[in-house]
Amino acid sequence: MTTKMWGGRFHEAAAASVEEYTQSESFDRALYREDIAGSKAHATMLGACGVISTDEAAELVRGLDQVLAEIESGAFVWKRELEDVHMNIERRLTEIVGPVGGKLHTARSRNDQVALDFRLHVSARLDVWRGELARLAGVLADRAEEHKETLLPGCTHMQAAQPVSLAQHLLAYAQMFRRDHERLGDCLKRVRVSPLGAAALAGTTHPIDPAQVAASVGFPATFANSMDAVSDRDFALEALFCASVIMMHLSRLCEELILWANPNFGYVKLPDAYSTGSSIMPQKKNPDVCELMRGKTGRVYGALTSLLTIMKGLPMTYNRDMQEDKEPFFDADKTVFASVSIMADMLKALEFLPANMRRALDRGFLNATELADYLAAKGLPFREAHHATGAAVALAEKKSVRLEDLSLEELRGFSALVEQDVFGVLEHEAAVRRRALAGGTGPGPVAAQLANLRAWLAELD
Repeated sequence: MTTKMWGGRFHEAAAASVEEYTQSESFDRALYREDIAGSKAHATMLGACGVISTDEAAELVRGLDQVLAEIESGAFVWKRELEDVHMNIERRLTEIVGPVGGKLHTARSRNDQVALDFRLHVSARLDVWRGELARLAGVLADRAEEHKETLLPGCTHMQAAQPVSLAQHLLAYAQMFRRDHERLGDCLKRVRVSPLGAAALAGTTHPIDPAQVAASVGFPATFANSMDAVSDRDFALEALFCASVIMMHLSRLCEELILWANPNFGYVKLPDAYSTGSSIMPQKKNPDVCELMRGKTGRVYGALTSLLTIMKGLPMTYNRDMQEDKEPFFDADKTVFASVSIMADMLKALEFLPANMRRALDRGFLNATELADYLAAKGLPFREAHHATGAAVALAEKKSVRLEDLSLEELRGFSALVEQDVFGVLEHEAAVRRRALAGGTGPGPVAAQLANLRAWLAELD
């Protein structure tokens, strides 16, 4: 029987089923880099504070470096009976450096140790997400630059509403992913708080320097309350909330690409590398990547709900329930990283079909608002202008023609304010040009949006 490092007061071994049920080594070994980094910082600090000698601290760091090398070379033997990543590493460290290995845990508990490991891991992964989000925003900016002159129907209620530029449409998603990037940056302020020194829950009697450990691992802050430090998982919940919003934004984009790829829309041609075929219908080209990404959004939502449920009934301070905090994040991390990365690559390869978008503009009377605004600008109260335009649309629909195909005489039948210049107003390009306010779909505002996005991306480099 392997002797537990905490087993001094126990006389019987745990049941085999309990060993398996309670172990976390099978998944928390993913935190080995963070565990070793935190332990090296802790050992160095213990030496600097005189809790152990500087020679002992140096020996611990040397041993931890050897453990790291063994893990990364594949030579390290993980032992399920040692329960978790921390005990596996500490046991091997003690084998390497001898009894001094037992001093590493001075002034530390697994409670503050695991909290630091997890914070380090979340911090590193959020930085990776931010990098991929910036890349995705850059791809959207590039595609928008290509399509500043391309027009398509903008929709509300999934019904054709007004003409917009494709650039404006793509930049709307770029704004979403920019906010996601910024949201993660704000989240990181609360992730990068070192809990080491909180020990089990009440702090420690040893004269240590938590700020030194925090600085060593790159965290700008230390815990404010030892009980909160070991039981706080807000940082992981906030990260999973951010992950959920990212996936929601991706899912919205996927939904539009799925619709646009349908031949009834025909706005885009999906790249072969990001599509699949049908097992029975040879002509099919299915948007399976987008569909899976849309589906995986629920998986990430589930991770957030899982951790919220784990935390909702826990009293102070650390409870073993919190062992279940890592797998939801690990799974969400895998999904978010892959999804953002694949979306960036897919958008690069996506082919837009402006001619089909242009044909769609001629269906659905997208210039009706232009006629209403035209009449309002000539002094007709907007509600009356709206009613007159609705009547004009009804006539055009009855005749199966476009609004601009009605004659001047027919249009004047709805308002004597209509003059020959109305036909220039009804042109789709003119409708887009007139949206010149900041943030609008006009050429000027779109150019300003692009410039602003490019400047933001340049600041990140």
